[in-house]
Amino acid sequence: MITNKDMAAQTAEFLLTVKAVKLNNEHPFTWASGRKSPIYCDNRVTLSYPEIRTFIRQRFTETVRETWGDVDVIAGVATGGIAQGALVAQELGKPFVYVRSEQKSHGLTNQIEGEIHEGQSVVVVEDLVSTGKSSLIAVKALREKGCVVKGMVAIFTYGLQVAADNFKAENVELHTLTDYDTLVAVARERDYVRPEDFESLARWRENPERWSDERMGC
Repeated sequence: MITNKDMAAQTAEFLLTVKAVKLNNEHPFTWASGRKSPIYCDNRVTLSYPEIRTFIRQRFTETVRETWGDVDVIAGVATGGIAQGALVAQELGKPFVYVRSEQKSHGLTNQIEGEIHEGQSVVVVEDLVSTGKSSLIAVKALREKGCVVKGMVAIFTYGLQVAADNFKAENVELHTLTDYDTLVAVARERDYVRPEDFESLARWRENPERWSDERMGC
């Protein structure tokens, strides 16, 4: 049986190999917030690789079964968690819904797409967690429907303290397949980044805002 440590390392290896996660200290990426970062993550790329897609689906499925047992519904967070969530629901033989970041402004104005009922237990599937804000919006929407959110699974977390604080405040149990520290360790071992860049990567992990401000000359 695969251990959590082996799973984290293998997931990180997959993400780096297919460039779902990119590390570039010299030419940092710009996030939607405008902040600069040496890391960019797009886990939707993994869906194009059957071996990796299956690996992620199976690890998610095992985590749901081992952590929460039988649940009523699997919910994906739009948009990155929709495909992965549907795969997990199929594997578990459970209904699937997905949750938008906000209600639609037209039609039925749904925020949750699919059939779900008050009192049902739900596990949420996400592709990655940064601050946790968008992920927890989905949790709030499900709870407002009267559902019992057992927890959340995600492929990757940046491991930021703000995310840990946000999940704790909302009493949501989070399990991820891999994380920033594991990813950087695997990248170092496989020579994906230069040794001299690791200090900068560690400083970003410690304080992303300050690292970004330094790069933007603030």
